[in-house]
Amino acid sequence: MIRVFLLDDHEVVRRGLVDLLQSGGEIEVVGESGSAQEAARRIPALRPDVAILDARLPDGNGIDVCRDVRAVDSSIKGLILTSYEDDEALFAAIMAGASGYVLKQIRGTDLVDAVKRVAQGQSLLDPAVTQRVLERIRNGVEQPRELAALTDQERRILEFVAEGLTNREIAARMFLAEKTVKNYVSSMLAKLGLERRTQAAVLATRLLGEHPHE
Repeated sequence: MIRVFLLDDHEVVRRGLVDLLQSGGEIEVVGESGSAQEAARRIPALRPDVAILDARLPDGNGIDVCRDVRAVDSSIKGLILTSYEDDEALFAAIMAGASGYVLKQIRGTDLVDAVKRVAQGQSLLDPAVTQRVLERIRNGVEQPRELAALTDQERRILEFVAEGLTNREIAARMFLAEKTVKNYVSSMLAKLGLERRTQAAVLATRLLGEHPHE
């Protein structure tokens, strides 16, 4: 029996998914939630095989939940459920250690199949896309010396700062909480020896001139 936890802020959607998943008798939904914070707390305690996580929620997002849960227990597989395809979200999902990323338009039988495959340890992520993400990470090594101390997330946030985006806008683009972005920006400025994000924007424009944001 495959144990599944379900995170989606719409009760009607959750009810439909519970019925769908349990109809074949091979999957048991051991918990559900409409809140990212509650799910991040409950999932490690329930230890499901697979956590189906809605990408966008009123109090956060499934990608952050996936990262937090897998930091506690890497045996729990994350399956991100989203309404639309988006390169940034896909990048974030791979970085968070998700095993799969499926659109809500997926057919019911395909979702059941996806849960089974993820539970068996398979990845549903397109190998070509995963390769592209890994190349982006590796290419970071070739970036200017000043950027070497930055993590991949901080480097991407620096690029967004250079574009003039606010923390809130960056949070929306990267599927992160605004507070998390604020922390990243503070860490990034400290590593670069800067005090203000305007200074970071100027530096980034100079350094990233040859590495425009993808």
